[in-house]
Amino acid sequence: MKFTDTFIKRPVWAVVISLFILILGLRSIFGLPVNQWPRTENTVVTITTAYYGADASTIAGFITQPLEAAVAQAQGIDYLASSSITSTSTITATLRLNYDASKALTEINTQVNSVKNQLPAQAQEPVLTVAVGQTTDAMYLGFYSDTLPTNNITDYLVRVIKPKLDSLEGVQTAEILGARQFAMRAWLDPNKLAAHNVSAQDVSVALANNNYLSAVGSTKGQMITVDLTAGTDLHTVDEFKRLVIKQNGDALVYLEDVATVSLGAENYDSSVAFSGKRSVFIGIKTAPTANILNVADNVRKVFPELQSQLPAGVRGEIVYDSTAFINTSIEEVVKTLAEAMVIVSIVIYLFLGSFRAVIVPLVAIPLSLIGTFFIMFLLGYTINLLTLLALVLAIGLVVDDAIIVVENVDRHIKEEGKSVLEAALHAARELGGPIVAMTVVLIAAYVPIGLRSGLTGALFKEFCFSLAGAVSVSAVVALTLSPMMTSRLFKTGQEEGKFARKLDEYFDWLRGRYHRVLSAGLDAWPVLVIFGFLLFLLVAASGMTAKSELSPTEDQGLVFMQIKGPPTASPQQMERIADQAFQIAKQEPEYAQMFQLTGLPALNQGLGGVLMKSWGDRDRSQAQLILELQQKWSQIPGASIAAFPLPSLPGAQGLPVQFVITTTDTVENLNEVANAVLAEALKQQLFYFSDLDLKLDKPQAKLVVDREKLPPWA
Repeated sequence: MKFTDTFIKRPVWAVVISLFILILGLRSIFGLPVNQWPRTENTVVTITTAYYGADASTIAGFITQPLEAAVAQAQGIDYLASSSITSTSTITATLRLNYDASKALTEINTQVNSVKNQLPAQAQEPVLTVAVGQTTDAMYLGFYSDTLPTNNITDYLVRVIKPKLDSLEGVQTAEILGARQFAMRAWLDPNKLAAHNVSAQDVSVALANNNYLSAVGSTKGQMITVDLTAGTDLHTVDEFKRLVIKQNGDALVYLEDVATVSLGAENYDSSVAFSGKRSVFIGIKTAPTANILNVADNVRKVFPELQSQLPAGVRGEIVYDSTAFINTSIEEVVKTLAEAMVIVSIVIYLFLGSFRAVIVPLVAIPLSLIGTFFIMFLLGYTINLLTLLALVLAIGLVVDDAIIVVENVDRHIKEEGKSVLEAALHAARELGGPIVAMTVVLIAAYVPIGLRSGLTGALFKEFCFSLAGAVSVSAVVALTLSPMMTSRLFKTGQEEGKFARKLDEYFDWLRGRYHRVLSAGLDAWPVLVIFGFLLFLLVAASGMTAKSELSPTEDQGLVFMQIKGPPTASPQQMERIADQAFQIAKQEPEYAQMFQLTGLPALNQGLGGVLMKSWGDRDRSQAQLILELQQKWSQIPGASIAAFPLPSLPGAQGLPVQFVITTTDTVENLNEVANAVLAEALKQQLFYFSDLDLKLDKPQAKLVVDREKLPPWA
């Protein structure tokens, strides 16, 4: 290949190409998003329907079943899951990996609308929500007070804090957890209702008829226009107390006569706590295309200002920040990248024995890696653990191109006595074809990995194509810049280092020794064949007996917990269980802080997380703390608590091992089979926690109605 002569004879061309690669690569580095893993769209569509007062079986039969049958007809759904509890039906549709979320949401919405007429008239409208990307929020911000009630904190967060966080670039939504919205609560007394001959329906009708907003318009005269307002709604607790419910003869029955009226919250079923203090959380969800590190950085920048504007007595803290682990992981990979470059440089110098020879690969390696970022930018990739891993692996590949150019030029100078320019020209011509062939072979070896489907293909596509891009850029540098640099840096008769000469002598001796051993081995080739066959069997046996997993569990410095209380648990009981778990966790030396959410996703369930100290400030790993906490949390009476780590790969959620038992038989028979399977799993002693999500042990009170005595309107 004589085209390499052009870059040696006209070095400006080689410099321009290299500067072009450098500038594009540096520009791309600052334009690439930074994530923990390659970008994947794990979309979950949730359909929630409320039917207040209905039991779980009614919800399952009249709401969940028709909606689920309709939603299943939509395209792009990987699997459906549903739960039916008292008053609420929840259907979760998990879409196929990287399926168009907008298209799927439109189809699901169409299917839901097609069966609305089949739902009970008293049921609420189904609510569709879509979550794209990670299911766990990127950050949690906690707000608490020792003096103000949660209602006041929630009201301030909704009006002031949430809009500011929603407006930050890259924030998909700032969701409030544990909110206590203001609401007027009327706690009816059955005895007083009976004494005044008033029903709950009477109270409901009176509230609807006497507390409403009315728009009466405006007056328009010849000279002025006046807007009119009507005081048709109630504003204070006393006004609600004096609301007339019914008239019995000349006596008026007021709301305060049959109920305890107070200004409270819409819902008391859920609550959150931060390190044992009742709080209100704001979870930050990042947009699918946003840089999670930039989003977290933006939140941290505005958070001091938000703290300074909080009402007196209210404090706010960053409860959880997932980017701490991401930053630490990326720093470790970058550190490995720098260490690899240093080690490669030292090895090159020791073997070549000349600083002039080392300069060429020292320039080629970073230039090839920087140029790779431009290819990543063109392909729409991100800077993540796998692409950085590809760059670490690429160091050993890209350095080969530069080294063979250097050694071939050095060989022509020392062994054939050519001038530096002639040596560079001949060496580049000889290596043009081999470098191109080697590049094509390496690309062909890695590209098939990126063509795989499923989660493996989605994750490792960026890895293999980034690696192929690094090899391609390295080939360009090796054919343009490296020969030109050797023609300018090398000198005729340049001395070789003492260490390099001794290594050459040792390798000459080793080569002669290898020739003798090889000759002796070829004389006894049956032994070599048998030995190779035995070695193959050992390798095959090792591969079949070795444990396998998609990704190892990483120490992310966070222990998640899932709480399941008794079926009849009240919010207060769930809070007590969560408090006991907190008291146990804070005694551990690795404990830093803890957050807890109770009443989610069901009244008798909850979740939380124990944040550990930084990796350098603790002796035990995350896995060791999980085992310790699991043993202690299992002793809390009346609760089933599971401790587990966050999934190592995106898209996973929940406990590590889950399987489904389906049947067309009754739920009671399904419960018997499921409990038998659970009992058998516990006998194996392979799981330190196991549970069923089917619960049939919640008692119900059955109301018997005499239809002959019902009023006509019933």
